Amino acid sequence: MSIVVPPRGTRGSELPRFARTLMRVTQGPYQMAFRRFGDRMRVQGRPLVGLETVGAKSGSRRRAVVGSFPEIAAAVPSSWVVVASNAGSARHPAWFLNLAKNPDQVWVTTGKRRIKVRPETLEGADRDRAWQKVTSLAPGYGRYLEITDRVIPIVRLRQEANEA
Repeated sequence: MSIVVPPRGTRGSELPRFARTLMRVTQGPYQMAFRRFGDRMRVQGRPLVGLETVGAKSGSRRRAVVGSFPEIAAAVPSSWVVVASNAGSARHPAWFLNLAKNPDQVWVTTGKRRIKVRPETLEGADRDRAWQKVTSLAPGYGRYLEITDRVIPIVRLRQEANEA
């Protein structure tokens, strides 16, 4: 499997300029808090994982903190499942585009461990089952479909064999 990037949407949520600026400014402290308390942090009730990618355009290391779904990932040992929702935006999140462009340079941080992973988008019936589970565990994700018309990718991050 590989990363499939669905087309961008024509409508979706958009943060006001002030909020985007605030998010950029607080990114550093948020990353520090994640490194210190990541195992206890949650978004929509979901445990967080750190995601390290290489920028699709810049080639620089990029970090994001995303919610994960261990209940879905449990079907495949040593994997994590994340959703590229971008809060219902018409655009995919930058981290998703980064891992699509550089799938061989992706790491997950959980607790004190940094693990090299191979990303793959879930497609067809696998994606449908995963989406149903995502929205039952975190109903807020289901509301994003009311906001955007793009397909929201679901990504499995599978630990590479030599990292086990």
